[in-house]
Amino acid sequence: MQILDALRTDTRLRTAHGLSWLAAQARDHPSRLLHHPWRDNPYPTYRRLRDQGPFATSRLGFRTAHTHEAVSTLLRGREFGVESPRQGALPEQFDVLDLSFLMKDPPEHTRLRRIARPAFNPRRMRHYQTEIEKITHTLLDAAAARGDFDLMRDFAQPLPIAVISRLLGIPESDDAEFVRIGHTVGSALDGARSASHLRRIRQATAQLDALFERLLHQRRTDPREDVISTLATETGDGRLTAAEANTMCRLLLVAGFETTVNLIGNGMMALLRHREQWRRLVADPELAQGAVEEALRFDSPVQMTTRWVQADTTVQGHHLSRGGYALCLIGSANRDPARFTDPDRFDITRPDASDHLSFSGGAHYCLGAPLARLEGGIALRALAERMPDLRPTARPTRRRTSVVRALSALPVTTGHR
Repeated sequence: MQILDALRTDTRLRTAHGLSWLAAQARDHPSRLLHHPWRDNPYPTYRRLRDQGPFATSRLGFRTAHTHEAVSTLLRGREFGVESPRQGALPEQFDVLDLSFLMKDPPEHTRLRRIARPAFNPRRMRHYQTEIEKITHTLLDAAAARGDFDLMRDFAQPLPIAVISRLLGIPESDDAEFVRIGHTVGSALDGARSASHLRRIRQATAQLDALFERLLHQRRTDPREDVISTLATETGDGRLTAAEANTMCRLLLVAGFETTVNLIGNGMMALLRHREQWRRLVADPELAQGAVEEALRFDSPVQMTTRWVQADTTVQGHHLSRGGYALCLIGSANRDPARFTDPDRFDITRPDASDHLSFSGGAHYCLGAPLARLEGGIALRALAERMPDLRPTARPTRRRTSVVRALSALPVTTGHR
């Protein structure tokens, strides 16, 4: 029976992928965003979609929103949410990973978010800054000693994982297992590609939950200055269930890792391709925070998210019916010429770069945005100060993803050996 179920699941997932591929071949622009080669550089497709108006509907029936005004309205408006009004409406390939309050609307979202908020208060941020700077320079010491290195493997990926591990309170002895499992769980953001991929995601999720359950149990009797200790206290007081604590840890891992890794990777790729901007940052490292905001706008780590219509409404002259959903194309909104002057130009001194939508908006504005900005600013500044002659040595390699815009490799050299 299990074999038959797996075969049926595999058939459904592959059929859904195949239908969307056929639609992409037939010039269906929304479907093209999910497939190679268009997803490797989605910005020409975004431009074509914006030229059609604020919304478009694919041949497969899903709707996309692509202007800054439309996407901002869907992310911030009370008529829209992350929970479907209809049970089982989410496509099967995307219904694979519970990410706590990221997938809840108020009032549940409000309750869970309130519990997680202390992890990102100003006092904790000051503590994290010292830890981030220490990890950053340790990683760059090793990279500088080699001269040639992979900026993703040797810096952009290990930095956020180390920070999230310390934030949660993962023992260093569990770091390697945490990284391995976390990569598999994070791949669920783009949905399950096949039954075997779905099985790997579920196995990794179970392993991650077992790790968190063990640590939550330990922290109830031996609390420390970390997020898991905070959640252990909340479960002990009955304000949070054990399952909710697990999914909250899962969210902090996936969201914290993917956003920051790809902020650093995409930002450095843009800086190294726009040498005049890199030279400006090297000459004035105080521009690092502006570089972070422009990197988030220019090449957003998260390219799209979904919003469900909770009540009949109209956006930019388009009627949206309750129960429908729209794919909010954040990457397109951030390049909308109606909002940003010369949006395809990368400029780390752009005055309104922070008006990007890369951290979502409204009730679901990213709780970890201050931490991502802090990590990104420290990372870009340190690279500019310590490796002013940094340059690529080969073409970067992209991950096969659509929801997140991500590199798997960015070979570079410091110019000094």
